[in-house]
Amino acid sequence: MSHAGTGGRLATSSEKPPFIDRFLNAIEVAGNKLPDPAMLFVYCLLIVVALSAVFSSVSFDLVSPATGEAIQVKNLLDAKYLTDFMASSVTTFTSFAPLGMVLAALLGVGIAESSGYINIALKKMIRMTPQKLLAPAVVMIGAISSVAADAGYVLVIPIGAVIFHAAGRHPLAGLAAAFAGVSGGFSAGFLPSSLDPLLQSFTQSAAQIYDKDYLVNPLANFYFTFVSTFVVTLLGWFVTEKIVEPRLKSVELNKDLEEAEDMSSYTQAEDRAFKISSAVLLAMAGLLVLACLPETSPLRAENGSLTAHTAPLMKSIVPLILLFFLIPGVIYGRMTGTFKNHRDVMAGMSQSMTTMSSYIVMAFFCAQFLKAFGDSNLGTLLALSGAEVLQAMDLPGQMTIIGIILLTAVVNLTVGSASAKWALIGPIFVPMLMAVGISPELSQAAYRIGDSSSNIITPMMAYYPVIIVFCQRYVKNSGIGTIASLMMPYSIVFLVGWTAFLLLYWALGLPLGIAAPYTYPVM
Repeated sequence: MSHAGTGGRLATSSEKPPFIDRFLNAIEVAGNKLPDPAMLFVYCLLIVVALSAVFSSVSFDLVSPATGEAIQVKNLLDAKYLTDFMASSVTTFTSFAPLGMVLAALLGVGIAESSGYINIALKKMIRMTPQKLLAPAVVMIGAISSVAADAGYVLVIPIGAVIFHAAGRHPLAGLAAAFAGVSGGFSAGFLPSSLDPLLQSFTQSAAQIYDKDYLVNPLANFYFTFVSTFVVTLLGWFVTEKIVEPRLKSVELNKDLEEAEDMSSYTQAEDRAFKISSAVLLAMAGLLVLACLPETSPLRAENGSLTAHTAPLMKSIVPLILLFFLIPGVIYGRMTGTFKNHRDVMAGMSQSMTTMSSYIVMAFFCAQFLKAFGDSNLGTLLALSGAEVLQAMDLPGQMTIIGIILLTAVVNLTVGSASAKWALIGPIFVPMLMAVGISPELSQAAYRIGDSSSNIITPMMAYYPVIIVFCQRYVKNSGIGTIASLMMPYSIVFLVGWTAFLLLYWALGLPLGIAAPYTYPVM
C-alpha cells in the first residue's frame, strides 16, 4: 500500500479543497506549530502558575456546591505550595493513573504481539469482517470497551490502526475511528460501567437539594446509553468514511510501514496454535465469570456491584489485561517456535517498552500540569462561571438541555474528569431543572453527551499524549494538530447528532433507564 504525499499535512490537492478540508487543514497546521507536547505541558504549567498569582487576590461571588465555600483561586507561587509541589513531584508522576495502566497493560500486549498471537487474531478478524464494515466494527468495539474503564485507550485504539493498515486502509483512519468509539462514545455501551454509579451519586446528591427524598437509580441512563451505542457507531462510521479517510489518501506513512504485512494467509501450525491459545483464553474468561457470579465474590464491591469504581474487579482490570494477553501469547509463541525460552518472553516485554519512552517523558510533565491546574481552582472557577451565565439566560427546557450539553463540552476542554465536572455543575443544574419539571435523570443524560463528545479534542484528557505516540508510529510528523484535525469532525458530529437523538428520544417518551422519568412535578 502506498500513500504518497507530504507527510506533514493531512490533505493536498491541485484543486481548491472544500471548506471542511480547509478548516481541518488550518487546525492541523496551527496545532502542529505548537511546541512538542512535553514542552506544551511545561508552558501550560507556567501559565497556570502565573494566572493563579494574578487571580488569587481577586474575590469571586461564586460558591462551590461541593464544599459550600466561596471559590478562591490558590496562589501557586506561594512558598509553601512550591515547596510541597517540588517535594511531591515524583509521587505525582508515579501515581499518574494512565502511566501505570498503559505500561503494565503493554507488557502483556507486547508478549501477545511479539509472539504473533495478535497478528493471526487480526488476520482472522479481517477475513470475517467485510471491508466496508471495518469502520463501524472498530467504532462499536471502542464504545463497548468503556465497561473495562480505560482499557480501550491502550488496547482498542492501537489495534484499530493495525486492523486498517493490514486491510490496506490508512492506519490513522482506524486509529481515529477507535479513538472516537473509546473516548467519544465513553457514555455509550451495552453494559453498565463504573461511570454509572459514580455519576448517579452526584446526581442524587444534587437532586436532594430540591427534594431531600429523591433517589436516582445507578442505571437511570442505561437504556439510553445502550441505544446510544448504535447512534455513536453510525455517526463514527459516517465521519470515518466520508470525512476523515478521504483526507488521509495523500498522507505518507513512515518508510518501514509502507508495505503492510500479508494478512490473508497463515500456516496450519499457526492455526492450531491459535485455536489452543484461544481456548485457554476462553477458559480464563469463563473462570473469571464463575468467580464473579457468587454474591459473596471477593471481586464485588461491598454493595455487591461488579462495575462500581470501588469493586476489586474494576481495580484489577490492568493485571487482568496483562494475564489475558500474556498467557495465550506465551502458549502461542512456544507452539510456533517464536519463543524458545523465558529470555525470548522477557525480550518481547522489553521491546514493547522501547516505543513508549516519549510517552513517559510527556506523562511526567502532564502529571505536574494537571496537579497544578487542579490545585489552582481555575477550572472550578471556569465551570461555575459558565453555569451561572447559562442559569441567568433562563431558557426553555429543550434549550436548557442543549445549553448543558454545550457548556459541558466547553468546560471539558479544561476540566477533564467526568465526575469532577458533574460535582461542580450538577448541583446547579439538577435542582434548577427540577424546579421547571425536568428530571435529574434527563439532566444527567444531557451531561454525559457533552462530556463524551468533546473528550476526543481536549488535551486535558490524560491519555492524549499516548494517542500522539500511537499516531507517530505511522506518521512521524504527527502532533497535537494532527490529532485535533482528525478528531474535530467526530466531536462536532457526535455533539450535533447525539443531542438531536436525545431530544427525539425525549419527544418519543422512551425510557432513559430504570426508574428514570423525564419530568418532575414542580413544587
